[in-house]
Amino acid sequence: MSHVTGIAVQRNKAIVGQNAFAHEAGIHQDGMLKERSTYEIMRPEDVGLSRTELVLGKHSGRHALRDRIGELGYHLDETQLQNVFEKFKELADRKKEIYDADIEALAETEIHSGPRQWALETLQAVSGGIPMATVSLWHQDGQIFTDAAVGDGPIDAVFKTIERITGVSVKLRDYNVHSVSVGEDAQGEARVEIECNGRIQRGQAVSTDIIEASALAFLQAINRLSNRTQPRLNPQTEAVTAM
Repeated sequence: MSHVTGIAVQRNKAIVGQNAFAHEAGIHQDGMLKERSTYEIMRPEDVGLSRTELVLGKHSGRHALRDRIGELGYHLDETQLQNVFEKFKELADRKKEIYDADIEALAETEIHSGPRQWALETLQAVSGGIPMATVSLWHQDGQIFTDAAVGDGPIDAVFKTIERITGVSVKLRDYNVHSVSVGEDAQGEARVEIECNGRIQRGQAVSTDIIEASALAFLQAINRLSNRTQPRLNPQTEAVTAM
């Protein structure tokens, strides 16, 4: 009838509207995952809808997020899931709609992150006039360090400030940012590649603020340099020397 008359069925229409089989509240999603009949007395297929939709938003719980991450093909332990859940809650406060691409980006970032010596506390960047940035970092010993620097642009200023605080001087080999979903509030994913004393490390992070995403990615790479022994630029040469 909707196709013949050209009148679309409202989402909030009882029984046949899409919202009748869409659940965002955490308690509803948990009940649906445990027993479908808890909140649905009929099947969506019986009224022409494809399936039940668990809408991920700020009211969603860990159970629904775990289920969606599993559907997307990711396997996270409890610690990783908790970290992703906390970032998901922060994202839900910033974005109106959460897409699967957003969830994938959060999972990918968590999987590729490692032990942290440094974590981002606050960030403020100015692009007009003289670009500068003020950054506060948390160190694993519990102290907070704050510093500021100027640069060629806000991103460059942020990177230089992080280098000043951590005491790690690096060469930026590659840097790029791209959108992981759609809309004005889409997340931006930043990827960086840095070099320090002949060692190369990469970092990636996502945020609705691309300057914050860039800072997180850069800091992730710094942490990896500090925590892990990375292969040299020319491991073949080292192998020949060793022989």
